[in-house]
Amino acid sequence: MLPLTAAAVQDAFPSIPGAGVVSVCALIFTVASFWWINARRGHLKSWEPHSFAAIVHCSMARLRLPLVLHNTGAKPIVVQDLRLTFPDEPASHLPLLWISSPSRLQPGPEEEPKLPAVFAVAGREAQQLFIEFEAPFSGFVPEPRNYRAQIQARLGHRKGWRTLLTFTLRAANIIDPDRYTVYRNAPLELTKEDRRKADAALLELLDEHEDPAAPGERTQRDSSNDEGETGTNP
Repeated sequence: MLPLTAAAVQDAFPSIPGAGVVSVCALIFTVASFWWINARRGHLKSWEPHSFAAIVHCSMARLRLPLVLHNTGAKPIVVQDLRLTFPDEPASHLPLLWISSPSRLQPGPEEEPKLPAVFAVAGREAQQLFIEFEAPFSGFVPEPRNYRAQIQARLGHRKGWRTLLTFTLRAANIIDPDRYTVYRNAPLELTKEDRRKADAALLELLDEHEDPAAPGERTQRDSSNDEGETGTNP
């Protein structure tokens, strides 16, 4: 490649001797190599998580994901904010916001809260992070099915939100939504009995979400209706 470049430069500037052409090409190569190694800005890459932690109530949904961020360029990339979105769902399903950066995937009572903070990924390096997302209110209650999810980021050198990763979140694997624990994010991991329990638990949660009355109030109301003591007399 270098002799061809030298020949092209010499054709363009026939008065320059061959040694000068080689020197110019060497200078161009040196400058380009320096820029590529030390000054080129790359982009962030991430990969689909194999597991996740989740807890879901009728008024709150919280997910914890293990993420690896790799900076493909030479310059550091500053990450200002993260969020979890579901682009195929209704607009009422607001993004889950970044609320914490725990030190592990498995939730535990002895954990110290670590609030979100701006961080940088150094050039050509990777970082493993555990990011916890939560819906601001009951705008997202997962059904027992797969969701197309996106991790979006706000970066220091770009404006607006940028999609960092698109992956499949297998919410059907959540068999105990009231308990904050870890699940595998892989297909066909559940037995038929576990699948039945997961479907029943999430469907019950959806019913509670549609009926805001507390479980005790519903029980009292149902028992009153059975006894015929409620309602107005004709």
